[in-house]
Parts: sequence; structure tokens; C-alpha cells
Amino acid sequence: QVQLVESGGGLVHAGGSLRLSCVASIGAFNYYGVGWFRQAPGKERECVATITWSGGNIYYADSVKGRFTISRDNTKNTVYLQMNNLKPEDTAVYYCAHAPGLWVIVPTTPDRYTSWGQGTQVTVSS
Repeated sequence: QVQLVESGGGLVHAGGSLRLSCVASIGAFNYYGVGWFRQAPGKERECVATITWSGGNIYYADSVKGRFTISRDNTKNTVYLQMNNLKPEDTAVYYCAHAPGLWVIVPTTPDRYTSWGQGTQVTVSS
């Protein structure tokens, strides 16, 4: 079982920035895709970004394109989500998730992921 731990959430004003980190158990990210998801109260969990193990293919939801950047450092078993120009509608619990397999494009549906972190709260005030 892969263990994932997110950090970096917090409270910021609109227009501010946060950097989320997701650290996995040793070796977990090799040849696996990773996704960042978020879930706001009363809403379904949505995928905001994904990255293949090589970093060669990246997906962003339209709602975050141009503001969020996903990256990874396989030497540290860590995936990052840099979030700039945050908006109140970005408020949610953010989760990273692990998708085993050699993906050309990492899935954006939660059911394809086998391990999840505990989540980190991001709150953006207006």
C-alpha cells in the first residue's frame, strides 16, 4: 500500500499563492501517475491536475489552467502543486492520489486511483 502525505494548505487572500506537496512512500512514484484532486463541501471530487511519472504529460482542468502548475521530483518521491492567483472558488480540501501503471495520459477519474492522501485544506478569502 502506497502512503501519501499532503502538506502546504492554508488560508490566503484572493490573488495569493500556495504550494502543495505530496510525499509518497519510497519508490511509489516510479512508473506511476499522480493526480491532484479537490473537493468542496457539497460538491463532487474533481481532478485539477495530473502528471505522468516522467513528467512528460500533464493535464489541467480548465478552471485552473494558467494559474496552477504541477511538477514532480522523483528523487524526493514528491509531487507539487503550485497555485497562483487563487480565487475563493478554489477553496476545497486538496488530495493527491496515486495511479499505478504506465500511463500516456494519467486518468482524471477518481476510480482509477488506488491510494489517496489524507487531504489538506485550502481556504481562499475574498
